[in-house]
Amino acid sequence: MCSFSNKEGGHIFLGVRDNGEIIGIQKDRVAQMKKNFVTAINNRNKINPPLYILPLEYEYDGKTIIYIHIPFSQSVYRCGGKIFDRNFDSDIDITDNEIVYRLYARKQDTYYVNKVYPVFSVSDMRHDLLDRARKMTKARTDNHPWLHITDEEILRSSGLILTDPLTGREGITLAAILLFSPDNLILSVLAHHKTDAIFRVYNKDRYDDRDVIITNLLDSYNRLVAFGVKHLNDLFVMEGLQSISARDKILREIVTNSLAHRDYSSAYVAKFVIEKNRIFTENSNRSHGFGELKLTSFEPFPKNPPISKVFREIGLADELGSGMRNTFKYTKLYSGAEPTFSEGDIFRIVVPLNEAATATVGPSKVTESLDDTLDDTLELNILSFLRKNPRLRQQELSERLSVSLSTIKRTMIGMAERNIIERKGGKRHGYWEIHV
Repeated sequence: MCSFSNKEGGHIFLGVRDNGEIIGIQKDRVAQMKKNFVTAINNRNKINPPLYILPLEYEYDGKTIIYIHIPFSQSVYRCGGKIFDRNFDSDIDITDNEIVYRLYARKQDTYYVNKVYPVFSVSDMRHDLLDRARKMTKARTDNHPWLHITDEEILRSSGLILTDPLTGREGITLAAILLFSPDNLILSVLAHHKTDAIFRVYNKDRYDDRDVIITNLLDSYNRLVAFGVKHLNDLFVMEGLQSISARDKILREIVTNSLAHRDYSSAYVAKFVIEKNRIFTENSNRSHGFGELKLTSFEPFPKNPPISKVFREIGLADELGSGMRNTFKYTKLYSGAEPTFSEGDIFRIVVPLNEAATATVGPSKVTESLDDTLDDTLELNILSFLRKNPRLRQQELSERLSVSLSTIKRTMIGMAERNIIERKGGKRHGYWEIHV
């Protein structure tokens, strides 16, 4: 009873064996059993706080059983002074385990990222990140409201400046710090903030490449996507009559999911791992259920609404629940298989890959492998954008990648000299031809 109440609820059948065999209860004992049960769950020395549950009596094939439904509760329950949690078919004592902290976090009505820091203000934010967010809103609309308001108004409209209900003092929130503040400020309030990106295909005992990411969420997104672009081939995929980058769409969804829905109160290190036959992500999670999520029955639940709101405004996310649907859609196109989403204290996404996704091959005669030529993350990002739109101007690439125009020009000149890209046509009406 205690474990089910602390987890996600459950069902108990008295008179039924574990294998499902119905043996029934002696009829002259049913009334006393129900009375003893109700008395026990209302005894604070047994269950605290007391439970108010009515056992129901049923007849099946001439046998009597008692059915008890235990709903999910917002309270943390103790049995005999100890806290139990449900793990598969076992009741685990977590009273003195760090897991108990996640249990309390799961039961809270408030969001950890709404924690207010009155000591910090808008002036402590990185205004270049807020400017980048303004530019990114064009992904949604050319006349987005953020283009015409101040940095403070952006934070207020996004719920990133709140009043602490305990002290009555106003300040920026943890969500604002994670999104728009310098790295040293992030680490001062959240020392465990980190994402570990790993490529493990050849050296399976350790890794072939790694990026430890300890920075704001906008740069974290860019670095995680760039890491995926660097190590995953952009396989030819058709959606209807149009060629698309299913790889880029998958990366967008799983990286956004990991950053926007993570439980930032936990010190569990988030992971983004590419292996030969799969990509998987892991992050701490304030769960609202346990087990594998099904596309047909999945009910989305907001984990960090203020972060999700900003991600939607700047075009990194869509409506709640769309990420899972898109990941299913594009994984089928990319590898022919289906991803898995597992809900729990640790949230996991597994995207199956076929052999071509991580194979070190390339059709270009310029180089023997892409790794020799395209080891620069900026080059990979430029290629990714040009594959989607070969007519992109260098100024547009500068804005989308948040890199100076001179750096874009210098990088693309080097790429052209190595015959990776070639300009066709004039400056106004031309396009970029990709040779790799």
